[in-house]
Amino acid sequence: MSRILEAGALSLALATGVVAANASVPLPAIQQASGMPTLAPVLKKIMPAVVSIAIKSRTPDATTQRRARDAKPAAVDQQVRAAGSGVVIDANQGLIITNNHVVDRAEEITVQLADGRELVAKLVGGDADTDVAVIKVPAENLAEIVIGNSDQVEVGDFVLAIGNPFLIGQTVTSGIVSGLNRTNVGIERYENFIQTDAAIYPGNSGGALVNLRGDLIGINTAFIGATNSNPGMGFAIPINMARIVADHIMETGDVRRGKLGITFEDSTPALLREFKFATAPTTPIITKIDPGSPADLAGLKAGDVVTDLAATPVRDTAQLRSRLGLLWVGDTAELTVMRNGKQAVFRATIVDQQRGKAK
Repeated sequence: MSRILEAGALSLALATGVVAANASVPLPAIQQASGMPTLAPVLKKIMPAVVSIAIKSRTPDATTQRRARDAKPAAVDQQVRAAGSGVVIDANQGLIITNNHVVDRAEEITVQLADGRELVAKLVGGDADTDVAVIKVPAENLAEIVIGNSDQVEVGDFVLAIGNPFLIGQTVTSGIVSGLNRTNVGIERYENFIQTDAAIYPGNSGGALVNLRGDLIGINTAFIGATNSNPGMGFAIPINMARIVADHIMETGDVRRGKLGITFEDSTPALLREFKFATAPTTPIITKIDPGSPADLAGLKAGDVVTDLAATPVRDTAQLRSRLGLLWVGDTAELTVMRNGKQAVFRATIVDQQRGKAK
């Protein structure tokens, strides 16, 4: 029976060019000539939209920093160093999304396209808290990638990671989505990573994580835990999150996070005693309201249990912090809370604050 099913599936693949595992994740196409499964047709479509990035900077290396206490710093020549990768998201405007850590110290940025061309890029803006940056090159016959919907990604989906590791040239690795909504990795301030077992090597940072349709679902940013006996884990910023930050950067040239004026924590025995909860809340508890803050003016109080933000359920403090981190000055935060066993909705307008302070 299994051989019959396999034969039927192969016939379908030869007729249509793809084997559909389900509506959202197609399996590799079948080459008509050889009959072998391959990802080449998808990759030929998307690889021209993934670029390599090199920078020049005056950041000294460790040996340059070794000097006598009273000695004057030596002049440091600009050094070219491999930086990472990027993805063209708007070919008409020459806009490329990448990681902030790839370009944050650059004095000059050079982009190499898949066809070998090298273009000088300028930094539009970056955000260290989410590790998203946007650069711009002259819009000359660029290829752009199709933007997917990372909210539709599921654990078990097949994915491909594309970038230029170790300066050896454009490289593709494959794997599956092995986890979602990773918020306690400790890499960035605001985290909501897609976890994958597709290898993300040095130089892949800022490159594309795509599904088997070739849709961009994430921006590769880190690979941790790899040893001789452990393959490690890769992490990518979901494209929906990265696009919110990138759109704001493209609109304003900067990231202006504001102040809501609340402190919140997950449930602990001490908080249960302090606020006299009969049962432990499963979502964040507001523990402090800054006097005169937007939260205070909206009527929020310490002891309120946050259940939803913008009518979408909240899971824990890490997720709430990340979602609040995508609100800008002038945006309205709509919080649904439980207070004394009753549900209430409060709306507060985010106000300006000095960059870097906690929400």
